[in-house]
Amino acid sequence: MTAIDKITETPLAQALSERYLAYALSTIVARSLPDVRDGLKPVHRRLLFAMRQLKLDPASGFKKCARVVGDVIGKYHPHGDVAVYDTLVRLAQEFAVRYPLVEGQGNFGNIDGDNAAAMRYTEARLTGIAQALMEGLDEDAVDFRSTYDGEEHEPVVLPAAFPNLLANGASGIAVGMATNIPPHNAGELCDALLYLIKRPDADMAALVGLVPGPDFPTGGVLVESKEAILEAYRTGRGSFRLRARWGVEKLSHGLYQIVVTEIPYQVQKAKVIERIAELLAERKLSLLADIRDESSDTVRIVLEPRNRTVAPEHVMEQLFRQTDLETRFSLNMNVLDGGFTPRVMNLREVLQAFLDHRHTVLVRRSLHRLEKIARRLELLDGFLIAYLNLDEVIRIVRVEDEPKPVLMATFALTDLQAEAILNMRLRSLRRLEEMEIRTEHGKLSLEQAELKELLASEPGRWKTISDQIKDIRKHFGPSTPLGRRRTEIGTLATVIEIPDDILIEREPITVVLSEKGWLRAVKGHGDAELKFKDGDALKFAVTASTSDKILLFGNNGRFYTLAADRLPKGRGHGEPARLSIDLPNDADIVALFVHQPGRRLLVVSAAGRGFIVEEDEVVAQTRNGKRILDVGEGDSAKFCLPVSGNAVAVIGENRRLLVFPMEEVPAMSRGRGVSLQRYNGTDGVADIKCFTMAEGLAWRFGTGVRRETDVRPWLARRGHSGRLPPTGFPKTNRFE
Repeated sequence: MTAIDKITETPLAQALSERYLAYALSTIVARSLPDVRDGLKPVHRRLLFAMRQLKLDPASGFKKCARVVGDVIGKYHPHGDVAVYDTLVRLAQEFAVRYPLVEGQGNFGNIDGDNAAAMRYTEARLTGIAQALMEGLDEDAVDFRSTYDGEEHEPVVLPAAFPNLLANGASGIAVGMATNIPPHNAGELCDALLYLIKRPDADMAALVGLVPGPDFPTGGVLVESKEAILEAYRTGRGSFRLRARWGVEKLSHGLYQIVVTEIPYQVQKAKVIERIAELLAERKLSLLADIRDESSDTVRIVLEPRNRTVAPEHVMEQLFRQTDLETRFSLNMNVLDGGFTPRVMNLREVLQAFLDHRHTVLVRRSLHRLEKIARRLELLDGFLIAYLNLDEVIRIVRVEDEPKPVLMATFALTDLQAEAILNMRLRSLRRLEEMEIRTEHGKLSLEQAELKELLASEPGRWKTISDQIKDIRKHFGPSTPLGRRRTEIGTLATVIEIPDDILIEREPITVVLSEKGWLRAVKGHGDAELKFKDGDALKFAVTASTSDKILLFGNNGRFYTLAADRLPKGRGHGEPARLSIDLPNDADIVALFVHQPGRRLLVVSAAGRGFIVEEDEVVAQTRNGKRILDVGEGDSAKFCLPVSGNAVAVIGENRRLLVFPMEEVPAMSRGRGVSLQRYNGTDGVADIKCFTMAEGLAWRFGTGVRRETDVRPWLARRGHSGRLPPTGFPKTNRFE
């Protein structure tokens, strides 16, 4: 047993808080938050570095993932193999990472949420983008530190020639804080970086103009307002509303289907389909009939609407409200800055941190290269001295027991130069080798001067960084497969109100009423040939749809209302209208038309009395109709026509035409009305028409139409008897 030299009494609360704080900081720095410079967490960084050490570059062959995971957990990351393998798998999934850092071979899972195969079955290697992240590791571009067991060294951060943090995004939950950064388009990021180099004080609106929003690997449509996007990037916190991309495919007979081709990021397709199927079973998707998954290597979800009259926008609105076909992706750019301090950065700060890191990497690589050039030039200078004094050098080597100090003293050589000369092979002592050394010396001297000039000029360094970013930009232009934007920047989504009657079938029909009162509905608009019983003929035929209301006006002054979808259908002659409405045996239908809410009607009796009534007031709720026009003994209702224009033309059975302003006809809800034209004896009204005074009065003439543009001779106040109609007016005393 070892003796305890000293026992320090500490309150439990203090001890717990100190230890929990240490744990929290360890979790934040060493596990959960990415570094703003390379956009990687420690596990990602160690995985890529281990694969580099295994020489798994894009030009080499694949290696088993089990070998990679074993090296990672054995040398760099002392955690479970499942966590490391899951990280490797995600970096290889094209639907999870916008720009994959690992190229996988084998089953690496799919967008349905299926897991990858076991690590002993799959293989992997690095991609070109991952190589760009580690470019310069051998040139002292970044610091290294000892691994957990002190036997290896690992980079503290990668040189990162690619803006990985914003390009691939990041997510993580630490103790007391979290991060969530969506992927972005690398080409747009390069444009923003170049703009920021030219204008270090660029405002946020200009940067957001170049980076208009996230670019998710699974596509979709961003339906967030520009103001909200700008505010999110300005503060580093916010959210983005993302919807599935969909389209309509036309089918035969007026049918259609909706096809979803892209779903929101991090949404599992199988779970979305399962959720929609559950809602269908629970009858919570009243506008949808069925769903099918026809996906292969691309997403294709087919949605069948309840009927052909349902608008596809209404179907999708219902799905957006109840399923993950619409999601919100939160933005929380909480990252570790260069000093490993967690803080929330805005878009400009993240871009500037990347540029500052690239500047540091450039300076360190330049200094490293200068050091190597100086060392090589030192050797080359020694070789040139040896060639100029070759005989003396050979003599000293042959004669002297300790040639190295003699060479150094004779030719003023450094220890490094003398050692190199002594290690020189005899085959190198030829004239051609001397010429090659002089050529190399000249090239290195020129490169040395350029590097010194670069280190002395800050504008020159930023120009070099700009050229490097432009080289990256070439691979991510809009025309390249990797550079094409996948997520569409849409407009702010507005709430679509779904009408209550949207499920009513709206098939086109023609409502037919015969002279003998037989009523029916024929499919289509006048396409079918109408047939009637012997001795019967057509009286009314109006086009409608099955969702309309049909109004019938009887000569008893009552209005009757029928639902179009309740009318008798089929190829027969229909059924008597009296079976659908309580029409007295001594009454007849004098008008039939489709109800239009908000319209006004002019009702007129045979005796020439009438008034204007709101069409909404005549809709009946019962079979016996609604009395509107009161007719006296010996009188009957004769006309009902929509109000239009600003004048009324009435022609009587006595062949007298009267024109008067529409404003002289009163509006009433029920009654006998007023006298429109005065008659003598048993005469009454023959026809009536509403028209616009400026356009003139028209009537059918043979197969054409005649028009009287000057109606002043027949213009008088309502209730007058009128004058004979213009020459050529039909003998039938009818306008139509």
